[in-house]
Amino acid sequence: MLTPEEAKLELFLAWLQANGSELRGCQIKYCGSDKGFGIFSSNSPPDGVFVVVPLDLAITPMRVLQDPLIGAECRAMFDEGDVDDRFLIILFLLVERLRVNSPWKPYLDVLPSTFGSPLWFTDEEFMELKGTSLHRAVELQRKQLLTLYDGKVKSLVKNLLSLEGETERDISFEDFLWANSIFWTRALNIPLPRSYVFPNLDGSSSNDVFGGVVHMEDQKKSSGHVVDIIVSEVAPIAIADETIWVEGLVPGIDFCNHDLEAVATWEIDRSGSMTRVPFSMYILSAEQGEFQEEKEIRISYGNKGNEELLYLYGFVIDLNPDDYLMVHYPAEAIQNIPFSEAKLQFLEAQKAELRCLLPRSLLKQGLFPRPALTDEGCSARELESVSNFSWSGQRRIPSYRDALVFPEKFLTALRTLAMQEEQISRVTHFLEELVGSREEQKLSDTEVRSAVWEVCGDSGALQLLVDLLQTKAMNLEDGTGTEKSDAELLGKVSISGSPVEISSGSWEIDATVEPSAIGRNRWSAIVYRHSQKQLTRLFLKEAEYALQLSLREGN
Repeated sequence: MLTPEEAKLELFLAWLQANGSELRGCQIKYCGSDKGFGIFSSNSPPDGVFVVVPLDLAITPMRVLQDPLIGAECRAMFDEGDVDDRFLIILFLLVERLRVNSPWKPYLDVLPSTFGSPLWFTDEEFMELKGTSLHRAVELQRKQLLTLYDGKVKSLVKNLLSLEGETERDISFEDFLWANSIFWTRALNIPLPRSYVFPNLDGSSSNDVFGGVVHMEDQKKSSGHVVDIIVSEVAPIAIADETIWVEGLVPGIDFCNHDLEAVATWEIDRSGSMTRVPFSMYILSAEQGEFQEEKEIRISYGNKGNEELLYLYGFVIDLNPDDYLMVHYPAEAIQNIPFSEAKLQFLEAQKAELRCLLPRSLLKQGLFPRPALTDEGCSARELESVSNFSWSGQRRIPSYRDALVFPEKFLTALRTLAMQEEQISRVTHFLEELVGSREEQKLSDTEVRSAVWEVCGDSGALQLLVDLLQTKAMNLEDGTGTEKSDAELLGKVSISGSPVEISSGSWEIDATVEPSAIGRNRWSAIVYRHSQKQLTRLFLKEAEYALQLSLREGN
C-alpha cells in the first residue's frame, strides 16, 4: 500500500508526463519530512540529461497575467502598480492552493507544507538566534508580512477566489506565509528569449506559449503539453542579446537539492538540439563518465553563507567555506554624533558604505598568520600608488596595507565618522585649495577620500571598527553564551529523527557523552550563531592588530 507521500508523488509524476516533462535515467524520491523530495539517478543517460521540463510549465509573472481565471484582475492591478512581479507569483500560488479544482493540485500537493527558515521557528527556537543579524531581520520581515497580509493579501485573495464562486473559503496568514516561502525557496532566475516572453500584439505567441495547464481528467484528450507560464521588490528584467531574465518556478527541476560540490547544473534549451524539446529547461550531469546509480542529483544554489541559507532555504552547512560576517554602522546613529551634517556630506561625496560583508575566505590573506608587510616589501608600483594617495607625501605607507582585510569603502565611512572638529576643518581647507587651483569646481570621490585619509589616517577608523566588533561580540553572547559554550553544546547533540550530522572539524566531540537529540531548527540556529561568534572573534583580532600597527606607525 502506498504511503501518503508516495501516492502524491505518483499523481505528480503522471501530471509532469501529461504536461510534456521527461525523467531520463532518474527518479524523484521522498527523503523524509526534514528534506522532502529529491532527484536520484537510476542509470546514466548517454547525453547526460536527466530531467527535461517544457518552459510552458514554468510559473512566471506572464503565466499569472495570462491565467484564464485571475489573469484579467491581476493585469488590472499590475497596470495600476498595486502588485509587482514577485507578488504576482505568490498570489497565484496562494489562490491555486485554496482552489478546490486547481489544475496545479498535483504539483502543489508535493510541495512542503512547513519550512526550516526562521519565519517558521517556534518562539523557543527563535530565541536561539538572539543577538544575530538574522534575529532582527526576521522580526522585521514577519511584521512586514503580517501588515501586507492584513492590508492587502486577505481581501485580494477573497476577491480572486470569488471569481470561481468560492466565497466561503477560509484564508489564513499561514497560507500566505506558505506561498511566500515556496517562492523564496524554489524560484529560479530563468533566461528566456524575448519573443517567448512577449506574445505578439494580436494575442498570439511565436511559440504558442499562452494556453492552459492539462487537468488530470483531460490528459487523454490532450497532446501532452502544458501551456504557459512569484513577489517585496520589483524583479529586474535585464535584456541582453534578446534574453530576458525572469523569476519563476519550474516544477520538477525545483526538486534538486543543494550541494557545495554539485553533480549537475540546469540549462536552457531554446532550439531542442540538446533535449529534443524546444524551449525547455533540463538537468545536465556535471560529472564525466558513468553516473553512480541511486546517487542524489544535486545542483548548487550559489556561494552562500549560513546566514543566507538559513534565511532563504531553512538549512545550514557545517564548516561552510562561504560563511561571512556582516558589520555595519547604524545610519540612524549618525544624527547623534558631533558634526553629523558635515560628516553626512563627506560620506556622500566619498561614496562611502556604512556596512560590509566579511567573507571567511578573507582571513587567509589577513595579518594572521601572514606577517605585516614592511615599507621595503612594497613594490615600486605600490609605493607610487600610495605616494599619490597622500597629498603631502608625508604620511607613511602603512606596513599592513596589503594585508588589511576590511573593504576600503567601509573604512572610508569609519574615517569620516571618527573625524574631530579640527580634522573636518583641515579636510575642508585641503579641498578648498584644490578647487581654487583649477577651473572646474567639482571634486571626485577619490579626491575627497584622499583628503580625508591625508588628515585622519587609519587609527580613528580602526578604533571605531574595533568598537563595532566588540559590541557585536557582546550582543552575540548575550543570552546564548560564548563561542566555546556553543561548541561544547554542539559536541553533545544529535538531530532528532536524523543521523548525527556534525563534524569533528568544527567542534570537539566528547565520545564519552551520549548525544541528546534536538530539533533540526534549533541545531541549525546554533550552528549559524557559533560561526558568527567565531568570525567576529577572528575579524576582531585582525582589527585590533591593525590598530596597534597604525598607532605605532603614526597612521
